[in-house]
Amino acid sequence: MPKRKSSRTRSKSAKKKEVRKTSKRKTVKKSVGGVKFSSGICPECGYHRFFEDPVRGEKVCARCGLVLEESMVDFSQEWRAFDEEQKARRARTGAPLTSTKHDKGLTTEIGKSGEIFKVAPEKRAQYHRLAKWQKRLIESKDRNLSFALSELQRLVSYLGLSKTIHEEVARRYEEAVDKGLVRGRSMESVIAALLYAVCREMGTPRTLEEIEKASGVDKREIGRTYRYIARQLNIKILPAQPEDYVPRFTTMLGLSDRVQAKAVQILKKAKENYVTSGKGPKGVAAAAVYIAAVLQGEKKTQREIAEAVGVTEVTIRNRFKELVEKLGIAEEIEKKIKELEENL
Repeated sequence: MPKRKSSRTRSKSAKKKEVRKTSKRKTVKKSVGGVKFSSGICPECGYHRFFEDPVRGEKVCARCGLVLEESMVDFSQEWRAFDEEQKARRARTGAPLTSTKHDKGLTTEIGKSGEIFKVAPEKRAQYHRLAKWQKRLIESKDRNLSFALSELQRLVSYLGLSKTIHEEVARRYEEAVDKGLVRGRSMESVIAALLYAVCREMGTPRTLEEIEKASGVDKREIGRTYRYIARQLNIKILPAQPEDYVPRFTTMLGLSDRVQAKAVQILKKAKENYVTSGKGPKGVAAAAVYIAAVLQGEKKTQREIAEAVGVTEVTIRNRFKELVEKLGIAEEIEKKIKELEENL
């Protein structure tokens, strides 16, 4: 009869099985000083850290040296690059996917300008037919996106917006097309409305007047489309804050960073004293920029600020009076204005 294993022996073998099971779980990789470490359980000593040897292609326990895997496959590229130019030239993966193109940058296009001269004369008629049929076979959605995204590219360039905003507006527009929200509305108004919404969402708001000037769409139409699109796409945006407009206003007026910092400081104090509540953010921001410019000795007239910003002089004057009275800096402002007038 075969001998029975003692309870002590059985417990040891059971422990080894448990260790083997736990070692099969997914490992978490880390890199320390160029050496890759991964976590798990060693079946020999129970230690929880391994290191990977890229030269031998082995995975080794960091305590007892047990080789857990060998002949590991290296999935990194086989070429080396010593600068960005070499890296871009040797890479074979192509450009990344982008929402700013109707085909995500993947489709091959037949018929680009200048390519006809690379084709043999006897093949040019066939080339023209292929280009024509490719345009005919494009889906209506792709055709819509192609025209809309070219208009978006123009608006982004005109307004000097970032690539992040460009990508987000393109993604939202495709979502609107998929839900059928563009049907019955002009493509330009939907693009303008989404641009207005995303700029506010990203903390770099543009006024309706600026978008109207860039797109050629009436601001009332942009506002109507914005309310509809925001409701359908569940876009919830808080009202723009006055300090969001300050960097752009100071740049447009050619004022220094000291004026910008001072204007933001004034607006924070005004917010604490509930001066800005219920007021248009553009008018409050313009008044704060005017006050900051006076305090820093870079006086701009209210008319110059009103023309650059797109608000009336009356609005700036009213907001100016409210800010000065509530913050208790009326006397200081009067002194600064007198000094500037004397210097002029």
